[in-house]
Amino acid sequence: MTVFHSQKAELNGNALLAALQEAALAAGRVIMRYYEDGCAVYSKEDQSPVTEADRAAEAIILAALATAAPQIPVVAEEEAAAGRLPAQLGRKFFLIDPLDGTREFLKRNGDFTVNIALIDNGAPVLGLVYAPTRNLLYLGGPDGAVELHTNAGHEAQQARMIAARIAPPDPVAVCSRSHRTAQTDRFLHGNRLDQFISVGSSLKFCMIARGEADIYPRFGPTMEWDTAAGDAVLRAAGGMTATFDGVPLTYGRRADGTMGGFANPDFIAYGAGGMPVFAGR
Repeated sequence: MTVFHSQKAELNGNALLAALQEAALAAGRVIMRYYEDGCAVYSKEDQSPVTEADRAAEAIILAALATAAPQIPVVAEEEAAAGRLPAQLGRKFFLIDPLDGTREFLKRNGDFTVNIALIDNGAPVLGLVYAPTRNLLYLGGPDGAVELHTNAGHEAQQARMIAARIAPPDPVAVCSRSHRTAQTDRFLHGNRLDQFISVGSSLKFCMIARGEADIYPRFGPTMEWDTAAGDAVLRAAGGMTATFDGVPLTYGRRADGTMGGFANPDFIAYGAGGMPVFAGR
């Protein structure tokens, strides 16, 4: 088994990251069973879908975190939707989206991921994004970013370091597959971003992190658990996620004991070389 090593991470970082890696792969394994066999679908209060796969994957990750880092609070999407949020976050906490891209899961297009992130003082310092249909696990931390391949049993195989690129003269944008807005289209057109790819879930961050794309503008609602893991991978690869004012996206600063306190502002993710200059929003 290949494990991404981080000598700088606290809490005996290698052991923690190994536990998170195994949790992400185990969650991917159970999600794929539901993907292949089918599962029940429910509606949350905001009318967004949630499936048995979401809940089963979240249970696996929460159990792993309770063993590996019981002292660190956890904010998980389905727990938050049920009103179960930590009374206090503190400087460090985990953000979990057990199945990012539930709509893509239901459409059966493969664009969904398992997201696990560790936040420290508002910044995503450790992130894992597992795309089980692609057999790719992305990891980001103090030592850089890694793309790790898995086999048919979702077991870790070979790994390679990845890095974001400096945008070429004709940058490639990535956009949400299911949540693209008119404002996104105006931004693309106004900045002559003629090359763009539509993809679901946190894979957009990973495409920039691996040098396959350059810009991800996002307008409209997202939650911190949607973005934190992919953002951590991107930052580890040399990129950044920021508001349109150029301020790095922060996590947990608006937490007020409700789900709404974990909503993100509009943001833009980009590769190496700093934030490009754009015409309007």
